[in-house]
Amino acid sequence: MNKNYKVGVIGATGMVGQRFISLLSDHPWFDITVLAASPRSAGKTYEEALGGRWVMKTELPEKVKNMVVLDAQADIEKIASLVDFVFCAVDMKKDEIKALEEAYAKAECPVVSNNSAHRFTPDVPMLIPEINVNHCDVIASQKERLGTKRGFIAVKSNCSLQSYVPALYPLDEKFGVEDVLVCTYQAISGAGKTFDRWPEMIDNVIPYIGGEEEKSEKEPLKIWGKVENGEIVPAQKPHFTAQCLRVPVSDGHMAAVFVRFKNKPSKEEIIEVWNSFSGRPQELSLPHAPKQFLNYFTEDNMPQTKMHRDLEGGMAVSIGRLREDTQYDYKFVCLSHNTLRGAAGGAVLAAELLCAEGYIEPKN
Repeated sequence: MNKNYKVGVIGATGMVGQRFISLLSDHPWFDITVLAASPRSAGKTYEEALGGRWVMKTELPEKVKNMVVLDAQADIEKIASLVDFVFCAVDMKKDEIKALEEAYAKAECPVVSNNSAHRFTPDVPMLIPEINVNHCDVIASQKERLGTKRGFIAVKSNCSLQSYVPALYPLDEKFGVEDVLVCTYQAISGAGKTFDRWPEMIDNVIPYIGGEEEKSEKEPLKIWGKVENGEIVPAQKPHFTAQCLRVPVSDGHMAAVFVRFKNKPSKEEIIEVWNSFSGRPQELSLPHAPKQFLNYFTEDNMPQTKMHRDLEGGMAVSIGRLREDTQYDYKFVCLSHNTLRGAAGGAVLAAELLCAEGYIEPKN
């Protein structure tokens, strides 16, 4: 495959846009060619548009400092002509995002999106690359609907799902997962915030995140779904119920999971499934694929957010405290980095998969 792709970041000034830039600045396949944001940022250099709001721990890459920011909405045709595909992480109303992403796709520019707007569009794959690569089969139907030759939209799932769905999915294939109760403890970066900008979160927990519980209960069923007649038909099971809390952590979403099986396995069987599980990204040795996707820790006090969120570049999932439950069969905890595996990193891995499998080809 040709591994030289020109890419754009739409929504480049936000926290996830910044994470995209930090991940792509030295990517072996992807070359940042275009940055785009709102009209108030357009025409400025990227450094000027940020106005001192670079929140990544790494330095602002020299390559992008003086790159002139384009208008994400007014310059669609120009952007599409300059890149092979775009990453999208804009802060707009859902209907506006849907229209924007479709406009890029119709301009023959594939879109790999971090946004939620198209997650339930039936012919848009919502990818966790190790789990449901077969959902890419709907891309041909989506192109037919949009009337495009190379333009399409692919999205990643909600950031909190990345901690517990990867742990449950391979167990369902082997033992049949029936019911899941999950409580998530989500970092403030999931709201695009830092403690400097959200001091109210210091020494505080907020037991509500708008729309998060609905996503946590509904999105897994699309990930579990099957492709039928050019659409992804959501599964009917497992049954999910969720409670989502915002906690005073900078990065890293943790989940406490309670699960009931059709055929209850032993604890040793569960751990063996986790330790042996891998997916297509590992087979292809994609640049951002963790070598060990699921990591089980035997210590009672592991995993810990500060210690394990950056495991394998923030792209691995940490699991621990597996034990039998008095009402469900088992309970355990999971952890993933919400802006890496859960957001920009997951989207970059999805793009790598789409390129490696031939769904996105360089124009030249």
